[in-house]
Amino acid sequence: MSKIVNVIKMAPKALLVLAPGCEEMEVVIATSVLRRGGIGVTMAGLAGNVPHKCILEVSIAPDCSLESVRDQTFDAIVLPGGFPGSEGMCASAVLGDILRRHEASGALIAAICAGPLALKAHGIGLKKRITSHPYRAELLKQDYEYSEDRVVIDGQLITSQAPGTAFDWALAIVRNLMGDEKVEEIKPRMRL
Repeated sequence: MSKIVNVIKMAPKALLVLAPGCEEMEVVIATSVLRRGGIGVTMAGLAGNVPHKCILEVSIAPDCSLESVRDQTFDAIVLPGGFPGSEGMCASAVLGDILRRHEASGALIAAICAGPLALKAHGIGLKKRITSHPYRAELLKQDYEYSEDRVVIDGQLITSQAPGTAFDWALAIVRNLMGDEKVEEIKPRMRL
């Protein structure tokens, strides 16, 4: 008698890091697009489990603190940009540990706008091809192969430029984790 094994594929999980002073559009667009794509998003607050005031003074409440998920494993780590939000991410030892562990495991790491500065600060993806907000380009060119493209994918690293490229960036994350079919399924509902 043969055994039948049911394999249930778990939905991919993404950790989105919310920092005080981050770019709210990048946070909300990434969270919305990823969840529409069937990806479980945990929004973790760099400053704890309290509302974080973003760059344009919109407050966003995280699901939990970054510290509380430091030992968990995710399929993707997502870093919105914004300044001074990126400064907080650069200074966070907890985030550095999470990024290095996930890079070593082959997880997807995605950063947008000033978010790639945190990649540099923690030694993630050095010498890979990336992009960022053009105002931050000179800070990255020495350590990366810098591109002016709206979204850049180099292996498991996805970077993008600014709030205006956030939909393209989020869709690239969905494509990486869920495939082309899922992207084509959700784009019409968002009129993209």
